[in-house]
Amino acid sequence: MDDQQTALDFPRGELDLAFCTGCGFVYNQLFDPSHNAYSSDYEETQGFSPLFREFIKDLAERWVQRYDLAGKKVVEIGCGKGEFLAEMVRAGVASGIGVDPGVHPERIDDDVANRLTWVKGFFPEDFPLIDADAVICRHTLEHIAPVADWMRTVRESIGERTDTVVLFELPDVSRVLEEGAFWDVYYEHCTYFTAGSLARLFRRTGFEIVDQWTAYDDQYLIIEARPATPGAEDAAEGDDENAATGSAADRFAAAHAEMIGRWRTRLQTVAAQGGSSVIWGSGSKGVAFLAALGDDAALVTAAVDINPFKHGKYMAGSGHRIIAPKELTEFQPDLVIAMNSAYLEEIGSDLDALGLRPSLEAV
Repeated sequence: MDDQQTALDFPRGELDLAFCTGCGFVYNQLFDPSHNAYSSDYEETQGFSPLFREFIKDLAERWVQRYDLAGKKVVEIGCGKGEFLAEMVRAGVASGIGVDPGVHPERIDDDVANRLTWVKGFFPEDFPLIDADAVICRHTLEHIAPVADWMRTVRESIGERTDTVVLFELPDVSRVLEEGAFWDVYYEHCTYFTAGSLARLFRRTGFEIVDQWTAYDDQYLIIEARPATPGAEDAAEGDDENAATGSAADRFAAAHAEMIGRWRTRLQTVAAQGGSSVIWGSGSKGVAFLAALGDDAALVTAAVDINPFKHGKYMAGSGHRIIAPKELTEFQPDLVIAMNSAYLEEIGSDLDALGLRPSLEAV
């Protein structure tokens, strides 16, 4: 948000997570999609992180090579700021179409811009038909409800083509439940998948699975599929992890409370000793973290972010100011809390470069 009061007044929603013992699906049963307002102001990108850029570069190269996409056409639903689609072009695809209400074409580098087309809107409302060799959807499915209906729409939009590869990436709820990772639970995330429930969704909505795996420190689920041949029998579900997911779901409330209590105590201790604390990462995890802390969020001085488009703005809900890393030399924090453990080494290097030696801890 551009000003603190607007950030403090930002709308809030209720979370009531439910677990389906039949299919392993976890979802917010109070979710109301009318509360969401994705636009060009939605700043979701992780693309300013060298670690993340290397990850998407490797993933793009893997998919182009594995599915023979060099010289072909791809569509990305929920392309965000377009960094991944740009990497697909660099990896060899001939052209790409990105669909997202928050896209900023002016940020795309000149070396790939002329091979990319942007639809500033939603699928399927603004882009109903998919004629492409690959459909990519990364970190979008968890924002969709009702999700099975939407996946059937993806299948219908592909039509009779059965050679189109379908490549999805999204968070793994197994880790969230096991770790009590409350910072990964927030309103925009209305659907949560394990490997088993994700496979079940794809099979039941007209796809056959080619491969599934986890990536990015096992935080993300990746599924690779193709449209199922009409009339083909459903593939066997295979062993499912519903019992383990159910047990983790049962433990989540206690783990959630314990983690919040631990961080409140940690922040209170730093403040009692005359020190200051900041979080590193002002995106969804940071918003969820501060919201869960309640009044103790005031013990966090600011939010650090490497995304220059966020600097000087304010976090929705808590109203914390977002600062550039270099501004930490003024704050001299005693505690830096990384909102994602995957970035600890990267953040540590940035702090070293600034000559700072705070305690660096990850949620």
